[in-house]
Amino acid sequence: MKITRRNLVPDGPGSVKMTPVDSDDLWFVYNLISPGDSVMADTVRKVLREAASGGRDAERVRLKLEIKVETVDYDKVGAALRIRGKNILENEYVKIGAFHTLELELQRPFVLRKEVWDSMALDVLNQASDPGASADLAVVLMQEGLAHILLVGKSVTTTRSRIETSIPRKHGPAIAGYESALNKFFEHVLQAFLKHIDFSVIRCAVIASPGFTKDQFHRHLLLEAERRQLRPIIENKSRIVLVHTSSGYKHSLREVLDAPNVMNMIKDTKAAQEVRALEDFFNMLSNDPARACYGPKHVEVAHERMAVQTLLITDDLFRNADIPTRQKYINLVNSVKGSGGTAHIFSSMHVSGEQLAQLTGIAAILRFPLPDLEDIEM
Repeated sequence: MKITRRNLVPDGPGSVKMTPVDSDDLWFVYNLISPGDSVMADTVRKVLREAASGGRDAERVRLKLEIKVETVDYDKVGAALRIRGKNILENEYVKIGAFHTLELELQRPFVLRKEVWDSMALDVLNQASDPGASADLAVVLMQEGLAHILLVGKSVTTTRSRIETSIPRKHGPAIAGYESALNKFFEHVLQAFLKHIDFSVIRCAVIASPGFTKDQFHRHLLLEAERRQLRPIIENKSRIVLVHTSSGYKHSLREVLDAPNVMNMIKDTKAAQEVRALEDFFNMLSNDPARACYGPKHVEVAHERMAVQTLLITDDLFRNADIPTRQKYINLVNSVKGSGGTAHIFSSMHVSGEQLAQLTGIAAILRFPLPDLEDIEM
């Protein structure tokens, strides 16, 4: 995120002018903007003018609008944010109070004003502008005839390509057709690899599959790189890592992020910290269940007893339209940190965040056992 102007008071009012640079930034903006904030940006509006003939002509006019936010929608496929609300900026084309939808896109600056920049909003802003927080991991998840190319960013995992090819069985007379189909499939994956994976941005590229598919594709990749003199692959082959997974489907991304050789390369990133914290929680739940809990009520009671060592919470809970509910979770995070604990805010657009969301979106590892928590209704 490019921040060009910051004029705010912590826990008070202010504005920030920023430009989203990648899809992660749009996700951060989605987490920043709440109903009641105002957003100013350039937009295009269709206006009607009186024509000389007495009729009316429609014309598209570029203008600057500021709207009081009512709803925010995130389009993860199109990498765009749509913000709907009432116009509050005097304008010859759009009346004050008229409804308008602003679309925030990559490389387009806008100004966000808030009445209160609370600690959570400031945290999101600082994360967005921290270039070191990015995971920037490319993953080729594959099995025979199916491959997904995924990019794991700071907070968003995006599918850049899906390749599916029919491959005949490798028995009997069909064996020649099998080899030819497999090579054709590998060629499609190689083309997508070259198109979507930029080694100047990512830390490492992972090829993951069940069985030997990953090894076969890795061999194909290196041979073709030498034959065609594909410099990006030749110069970065030490940053290509192989990992075993149970399938080539997207849910196997969790196994990739768990792999020790991948974790070593991305260990200081937010995505890696989320994976590690969730793994610790599940281990505690299995081995010492009285020192792990989940669900808002159980976590709140545990915190009242000063028992929370590590809090795990999804960013979904902070997008609550109900201000007191949002404030309750912000206070919980601040209070856990204030009492010497740690808080991990999981992105609901990462595989670990999706897992946590299945457990109500909030969980905790405790300093000491609280066996009576189970008697409290969720």
